[in-house]
Parts: sequence; structure tokens; C-alpha cells
Amino acid sequence: MKQQIKNRPPVVRLPPKSNFELLLSRGSQLAMICLGLLGLIFTLEAGQFLLAPVALAVIIGLMLGPVANAIERRGLPPAISALLVVLLFMLIVGVLAFALIAPMGYWAERLPRIWAQLQEQMQHLRRPLEMLKGIREEIREVTGDAGLTVSVDEGSPVVSAATMAPAIGAQLLIFLASLYFFTATRERTRIAVLRLCANRRLRWRVAHIFRDVETLVSRYLLSIAAINLGLGLAVTVALWLVGVPQPALWGALAGVLNFVIYIGPAIMAALLFGVGLATFDSLAGSLMPPLVFLALNMVEGQFVTPTVIGRTMTLNPFVVFLALAFWLWIWGPIGGFIAIPALLIAFAIARNILPGVDWTAPTASPRTEMPAMRR
Repeated sequence: MKQQIKNRPPVVRLPPKSNFELLLSRGSQLAMICLGLLGLIFTLEAGQFLLAPVALAVIIGLMLGPVANAIERRGLPPAISALLVVLLFMLIVGVLAFALIAPMGYWAERLPRIWAQLQEQMQHLRRPLEMLKGIREEIREVTGDAGLTVSVDEGSPVVSAATMAPAIGAQLLIFLASLYFFTATRERTRIAVLRLCANRRLRWRVAHIFRDVETLVSRYLLSIAAINLGLGLAVTVALWLVGVPQPALWGALAGVLNFVIYIGPAIMAALLFGVGLATFDSLAGSLMPPLVFLALNMVEGQFVTPTVIGRTMTLNPFVVFLALAFWLWIWGPIGGFIAIPALLIAFAIARNILPGVDWTAPTASPRTEMPAMRR
């Protein structure tokens, strides 16, 4: 025993790190994290053509996962259930598009009248605008600014459409193929990832991440789809009562745009203001359709959605806003749709990796405590 102790190598005790060395160590770790985030952002933006439709397909696949599970419980193989899910999704989108085409054509013909009404209403603001123009001229004289000259090269809409059509068609094919293969192979993918886990504890955590991701995303999107359907019906009835033409069109648009929080309702309110200008002669009448919509939207955001979704899916409103702004900046409308599901996926991963941290906000859900325009 004493011989073994003598043969042991001597213990080398390193001197403790100074504060400066600790600062450098933490700074290098932070720099590596920042470089990784910058690389991720660049990858997402550069790979938008491929990554955006694939990510959208994954989100839709998670949303329709319970439907595929119900089909497979009847004895059908995953390949057939995935095909039925894709056909169901295409049917829903096709019916919605067919229902919107005719009313949109009707309002497209009335665009000149809406523009004329808007110009007429803007006459009341001419005096404040002329005052602002005078102030701008005075500032220009003081600063000696000669102004900016903006040159816009107008391209042919036909040429632009012909250029964009192949890209849109390719992205649509990527989306449909990704949706099918993700739905058909979701269980095999889960099993393959679990087999890569080194120990039982890690396997347990990853299994819970898969479970929570599918539960949170599918529950959120299916719940919001049902809520938006009810909102669309309520908007349709309300606009019909106040005398707005084609109320079903605006109800359907309200339901679709409500998937993108903040931005969607703001766009809808602006559209309804234009509809009011074309429908009513007075400014008060023109404000009636957007005010009716915003009132219904506020009821949905403050009472209906928190009741349906519940506290288990509550998130910090500021984090929700940052996620929405980030994904809109990276991927545009597709990013606006997947912003909240992506945040829920990150929430599910963080909740299982750091189970001791309370990630929820006690009074805020992903669609509550919005600014005045939204909630």
C-alpha cells in the first residue's frame, strides 16, 4: 500500500486564475456564442429558398400530427396517412382560395373608387400637411440640403410574374414533399434520434422533448385555427350588420391574417378602413368597419384565447414580440406564421434541458397583452 502511494505522480496545483484571466475566459465563450448566432442568422437568411418551405412543412406536420395518428390507429400505414394529411391540407387551402377569388375580383374593380374616396378624405388634412411642408423647406434652407433624388426603374409586372413563378412553384413542391416525408417518417425519425443518445437519462430527456414539441405546437395551432374560425364568423356577421358588402370575404381574411399576431390585425384594420371609404360617405362611417373588427379582435385576444390555450402555454409578451420581429425580418410572411411555433419548440427544449427554471409568464399568453392595435 505504501509502495503504491509512493508511485503515484505528484499532484500539481495550478495557481488560481486572476480576475483578468477569468474575464478573458468568459469573454471568449461569449464571443464564440455570438459568432455561432451570427452564423445561424446568415445561414437562415442565405438558405431561405430551401429552409423556409421545409420549416413551414415541419410546423404544419406537427399541427396535423394528431390527425395522422388518428388515421394510423385505424390500421393504415404511415405512408398512406401522410398522403391523406397532405391531400387534406391541399383541400382546405384550395377551398379557402376558391372562396376568396370571386370577392377579391369584385373589390379589385372598386380600387379606383376607394382611392378617390381616400384622396377626398385626405383633403381635410391638407392644411397640416402644408404646414409640415413649410417647416421642411425652412429646415432645408438652414441645412443647405438640396434633397434626395430617388430613381425607380419600373419593370413589367408580366416579366416579374414570369420570373417569380418558377421559384414559387419550386418552393411549393419542396413544401409538399417535406410535409409528406416528415409526416410519414416522424416515428422513425424519433426512434433514430433516441438511439443516438448515449445514456438512459439523455434518452429520457430527448423523448420528453419530442413529446412536448408535438403537443405544444399541435395544440397551439389547432386551438388558434378554431379560434380564428370563430373570429372570422363573428367578423362576417358584424360587418353584415353594419352594411359592408361581401362580409364573408373580410371574415375569411380576418381569420387567416389573425395567425400572424400584431401584423395581421393591423393589416386587416387598414383594409377595412379602405372598405369603409368605398362603402360609406362620411369619415365616421368609414371608421365603423375597422372599429368593429378591432373590438372583436380585442375580445378574442383578451378573453377567448387565454381561456382556450390556458396558462400551460404562457410566454413573455416581449419574447413573443422579439421572435415575431426576428422571423419576419428573416423569412417574411412565412416567418411571421412560424414565429410562435418556433418559440414553443425552443420553450419545450429549454424546459426539458433546464427543468428547474420557470419559463412561463403568469399573466401573458402568446396572444395576449398585445399593444392597443392588437390586443
